[in-house]
Amino acid sequence: MTIDGVVARELVTHLDGRGFFREIIRATDDSFAEGFGQWSHSLMYQGVIKAWHIHQKQVDWWYVASGVLKVVLYDKRPDSPTSRVLMELLMGEGQSPQVLRIPPGVAHGCKCVSGPANLFYITSNTYDPSDEGRIAHDDPDIGYDWLASPPIK
Repeated sequence: MTIDGVVARELVTHLDGRGFFREIIRATDDSFAEGFGQWSHSLMYQGVIKAWHIHQKQVDWWYVASGVLKVVLYDKRPDSPTSRVLMELLMGEGQSPQVLRIPPGVAHGCKCVSGPANLFYITSNTYDPSDEGRIAHDDPDIGYDWLASPPIK
């Protein structure tokens, strides 16, 4: 199930003998209405887990350029139609190229399952420590096990 306000937009890749070109975000994209505040880069080594982060005002847009991240989102907004919904997806190499929009009030974290992984992200505001919320990785309200193996199918 998709969380209300989360947008995982597939990206178009133009391949040729030299490599590829991929457009990530345009200022005119509907999912980029909040605009640019800051562009950041996070390098994560295989096995690293970063969880949970949450913002009250800021929107994040994530793009994984290399490696693979398991991204997990949890809707903490009490008035959202998807309140308490958990969403998982893989981003990066070997996955469909996409940019992910994470709205305020949605807890987010990731685990590097193949690395190192390079996460590039744009935020709608510049860094504001008062908006940078942290939730324990083992928060009982969310109940997510970051160390669990993928299900056998």
